[in-house]
Amino acid sequence: MSGTLPVYRWRLAPEGLATFRQLRAIGLRPGGQPVVAQLERPRRRRGPLIAYLYRVDLARPVRPMTPARWAALERANAARRVCPECGRDAGYRIPASLGMCTPCAYPDTSAA
Repeated sequence: MSGTLPVYRWRLAPEGLATFRQLRAIGLRPGGQPVVAQLERPRRRRGPLIAYLYRVDLARPVRPMTPARWAALERANAARRVCPECGRDAGYRIPASLGMCTPCAYPDTSAA
């Protein structure tokens, strides 16, 4: 994407362009529009941080959360708390890196 998109330095984007997070902060979403530019912030050890920019005038309002969407979100979050190994509700979102709750991942350390 960077070959065809204009690239701006961090904090030097022109008026009328915003990142996804900036759009969300003002209650908007990209709404299917293409990325029009990108921001680059240099980093010392790794590659640059990149943020894509969208036109604010083409952005649409964020869709409201309906009761059905809230219920679906609750079910999804509840499923992420259930350990596939022991089947218990861990009380927290199970890390994807472990794939199971902490007592199942480290059985020796919890016995003490």
